[in-house]
Amino acid sequence: MIALYDRTAHALDRSADTILPTLGRFVFAATLLIYFWNSAGTKWGGTPFTPDIGGYAQIFPKVMEAVGYDISQMSIFHWAVVVAGTLAEYILPLLIVIGLFTRLSALGMIGFVVVQSLTDLYGHGGIEHAETVGAWFDNLSNGAILDQRAFWVFLLVALVLKGAGPLSVDRLLAGRRAS
Repeated sequence: MIALYDRTAHALDRSADTILPTLGRFVFAATLLIYFWNSAGTKWGGTPFTPDIGGYAQIFPKVMEAVGYDISQMSIFHWAVVVAGTLAEYILPLLIVIGLFTRLSALGMIGFVVVQSLTDLYGHGGIEHAETVGAWFDNLSNGAILDQRAFWVFLLVALVLKGAGPLSVDRLLAGRRAS
């Protein structure tokens, strides 16, 4: 029985580098790709380089409130952050799904999720609502920040550590470099 377990564990270990990153990218595409693209779409009016009130209000909620939601009072810095954030919400998920620069893209998405979470907590007041923040080890799995985003980051960390897997542009490019 132990020998069978050891052979099975060894076979699973050998297949992990193929299965985990490929499955991770599939799960990302199935659960988060459209979420991020839809979120990005709420931030611009016409093109990603022309953010509208939604973009500024989502990323700089307290500043927008202070200026009476008048985007003409926002600085070039605010514009650049909204444009960069919007482009990141489109580009980084796409790169992860196709498996191009996957480790770097997943690392960028981890940073994005951290900033997104801090904005949700402190900019939008989520910190004041226990059900939004959630709590680990509380027998509930639906806290939007601590619970759900922990899974997002875990998935992205796996991609940073394992790369894109065999069915990816990264692997195709690596094969060309080796030739």
